[in-house]
Amino acid sequence: MLQINELKFDAAGLIPAVVADADSKKVLMVAWMNRESLQISLDEGRTCFWSRSRQELWRKGETSGAVQHIVNIKADCDRDTLLVSVKKDGPACHLGTDSCFADDVYVSDTLSPFTMEDLMTLIESRKTERKEGSYTTYLFDKGIDKILKKVGEESTEVIIAGKAGDRQETVYELADLVYHAMVLMIEMGISLDDVKNELKSRHVVDKKVKQEKMTP
Repeated sequence: MLQINELKFDAAGLIPAVVADADSKKVLMVAWMNRESLQISLDEGRTCFWSRSRQELWRKGETSGAVQHIVNIKADCDRDTLLVSVKKDGPACHLGTDSCFADDVYVSDTLSPFTMEDLMTLIESRKTERKEGSYTTYLFDKGIDKILKKVGEESTEVIIAGKAGDRQETVYELADLVYHAMVLMIEMGISLDDVKNELKSRHVVDKKVKQEKMTP
């Protein structure tokens, strides 16, 4: 385990800290730490930075409530940059967005990775911006009854494909079901984190039940 005095701070006594979501691995923000703010972060288990503009310590979420709880901190190979993995209570950006990195400068047509978070963002934009000609916009225009009907229809299609033992068709229908379920989530204000946390709570219960069964 590295000690603070083994890290390389710059001439101003600062070290850049790249903050990422511990679950999604998405980069949330980049800030600066000095020795004192890093020590506070270690002691309190939440991010504390050094504000270069205000020249003072800055505990993330102190006024906004968007606290970042530290899962781990890693140094790079040169020990002059930190990667801080966190679980957050709110948006990382002062603009109220999930991440400070929202504006694309370049996007590859072939190499861009697919994420469920990006798909949720796209679906949400169809609700807020109502892009004409979009099937997703059509679903939001029709409302909750139409969305629920599609979720039901796609569930049936999954059952039929699965019963037939057709793997490729089952994957296809599962994708349709997941997509329509995500539309329902956006319509009802349910986030991916809400579902992940529910699954996580069930995982904990499952582990306890397993341990109880193993106890003589």
